[in-house]
Amino acid sequence: QVQLVESGGGLVQPGGSLRLSCAASGGILSINAMGWYRQAPGKQREMVAGITSGGSTVYADSVRGRFTISGDNAKNTVYLQMNSLKPEDTAVYYCNAVRVSTSEDTFPEVWGQGTLVTVSS
Repeated sequence: QVQLVESGGGLVQPGGSLRLSCAASGGILSINAMGWYRQAPGKQREMVAGITSGGSTVYADSVRGRFTISGDNAKNTVYLQMNSLKPEDTAVYYCNAVRVSTSEDTFPEVWGQGTLVTVSS
């Protein structure tokens, strides 16, 4: 079964940095794209950043210039480097993988369990 496991969340002061990681496992042959979403208390889940297997990236306006997404296709892993963090970045961050192919099946979309990022002094 395909699984996404996130790590790297935690408490950080405003202006600080964190690096999130998401590793996909489960007999994966290919992944079309991976990305990060977040959901703050009382708000809808929103896209933060995404990256295709070819390396094309997309960012939400609210994080462009502060966050950087990168990926390692060989390891089926995606990273999110978050700098200049603000209190409004506080949320549960979810990893997402699109069109995940294994030897047995192709999954349109897979989600991780989420990792909490808290930006507070």
